[in-house]
Amino acid sequence: MNRDAAQLHAEHEALIQFLYLAPIGLVQADIDGAISMLNPIAAQLLMPLSRDGGLDNLFQALESVAPDLRNLCARYGHASGKVCDGLHVHLNAGGAGRRIPQILSVTLLKLDAGRLMAVIGDITEQVRRERQLRQSDAWLNAILAGITDYALAGLDAQGRIVDWNASIGRVTGFGADAAGQPYSIFYPDDAMTPEHLLDRLREADDNGWTLDEGRRRRADGSYFWGSAMIAPLPDRDPLPGHEAAGAAYCLILRDISDKREASERRRRETFGDYLTGLANRRAFFEAAEQELARSRAAPRPTAVIVIDADHFKAINDRHGHPGGDAVLQHLAAILGDTFRAVDVVARIGGEEFAVLLPSTDLARAAVVAERLRAAVASQPARFDGARIGYTVSAGVAAASDGALGVDVLLKHADQALYAAKRAGRNRVERWRPELAPAATEAGPFDAA
Repeated sequence: MNRDAAQLHAEHEALIQFLYLAPIGLVQADIDGAISMLNPIAAQLLMPLSRDGGLDNLFQALESVAPDLRNLCARYGHASGKVCDGLHVHLNAGGAGRRIPQILSVTLLKLDAGRLMAVIGDITEQVRRERQLRQSDAWLNAILAGITDYALAGLDAQGRIVDWNASIGRVTGFGADAAGQPYSIFYPDDAMTPEHLLDRLREADDNGWTLDEGRRRRADGSYFWGSAMIAPLPDRDPLPGHEAAGAAYCLILRDISDKREASERRRRETFGDYLTGLANRRAFFEAAEQELARSRAAPRPTAVIVIDADHFKAINDRHGHPGGDAVLQHLAAILGDTFRAVDVVARIGGEEFAVLLPSTDLARAAVVAERLRAAVASQPARFDGARIGYTVSAGVAAASDGALGVDVLLKHADQALYAAKRAGRNRVERWRPELAPAATEAGPFDAA
């Protein structure tokens, strides 16, 4: 018996040693998140999130970057299993002195009624490689798929169509009057800014080509699902002042409507929020990183709005989680109606939403945020035969040239949101420097 106990003790010690030496972060916690064990890698990854230098609770440690994790666990109805698998968590977004955002993968396992196990890893490089592979796949698909339905056009150095040919008419219905127009005529009106038009050309110069996919517009105002690839021409005139004389880029526009369903499904699975259908936190951060990088290359303002449903806990307490979900879906629909196609509208937390507004300054963003606030206040949600009136508070921040990282821009918007909460809710506040000290007294959603 003593021999068995000694062997069991030795096996236990070997297991503990394995857990501590494992090349990935491991955390054991109770069902409320209280941490009972974590290995050194987990501590290293989670410590930057700790406000007080301690790591006592898993949910509290991740609250600022994965605020819905506690709710996901509470709603998980099985006795054991995966609460979430490979959840992407952005620790930062390339702030001052850091160009590459750090991204963690979090898998949460429910071991039994009282215990959780979290598996945490740094997947920053993996995500970067996945983005490169997605671009390569898009390029190969454009080449290898039968391109019978394509429009081919030459673009000058400013993105204007140099000449018209029959392929443009076949795919889009535009005639010879397309010549001289910017290639954005093939996009919905609110899907591209003048700055974005030039961004695509710069990206083609840097990478050899650039490709995007989405809704495209025909001459009669109807839409189709298309891909647009731009590549620089090798024999363009390199002399300054002569770029507009002829074609500097080649545009290939393809109608891929038959592939839209599969493409949209992949996009929703990776970048969509399961409840609202909006972009998720991962999609927001990736879009914001790209937009601020563009702003550094070609200065223009970029704004962020953070929106929070007021007294949301009271809504959940009165109508239950299904009622709360109905309110979030209602708010998501109003958000979709309020903002442009070029804006990125995302759910980044439980009742927390964020909007990225390219080429938009602080004043213009505040006007749109106020329009949203008024629309929500005047349109109650409906659930189970009842009308649920609610309001939102919003914080607005902006950067003029991409100098701020997404983490700083979001922090400023959070501080403005907290000021709106303190001032009575159902209001919009713009960030200003004097808000920063007050906002450090509590998190922006402590008063939600």
